[in-house]
Amino acid sequence: MSIKKIDKNELRGYERKEGLILQGCGGNPREWVDGINNLFTKEGILLDGTKFGDDNCAVFENNGLTCLLYEFNDDTKVDIGKLAMWRIRTHSDLGGTWLSDYVENKLGGFSLTGTKKPDCPLIGQNGNIFNLMGIAARTLRHNGLAEQSKEMTKRITDTAQSYDEALGIIGEYVNITSVNDCSEDMDAGMEMRYD
Repeated sequence: MSIKKIDKNELRGYERKEGLILQGCGGNPREWVDGINNLFTKEGILLDGTKFGDDNCAVFENNGLTCLLYEFNDDTKVDIGKLAMWRIRTHSDLGGTWLSDYVENKLGGFSLTGTKKPDCPLIGQNGNIFNLMGIAARTLRHNGLAEQSKEMTKRITDTAQSYDEALGIIGEYVNITSVNDCSEDMDAGMEMRYD
């Protein structure tokens, strides 16, 4: 079995999970997982003969770095105190960080789970990204999602490297619809406001 590959944005759906992320893990991911398991066993970090397996390890790319996630689960017993000290000691070499810190600081935070995305008429609008971001932010606020509005705006301004990436972030928060769809809904007697 091979180490599963995931898209970095999948980590934004892991809000109820925790783990260790190592950054800059080039080469064969299997060698990294086996090497870390051996090292953690010798250092007394992994307990009771448990180890990280294919079910709780994943590899992903971010900012040109290959990263490995070692996800904590009930089958892997870890001495968190020893792991925390190891992580601090090796941070300059391996960039080790907790999953929750990585998602907040590198990916803009956890995504909307369990929240229905509101429809937002962006197709047919002035395509300036700041205009589209403003319309999406207002749509979120008008649907009681003020925190998500701030989060989306911060993610776009802090992390988006391109127009397409910014649009992708907007699409994580709202269902992008056409201005024409909005007009048809108004014609059917539904009031829709985006101011």
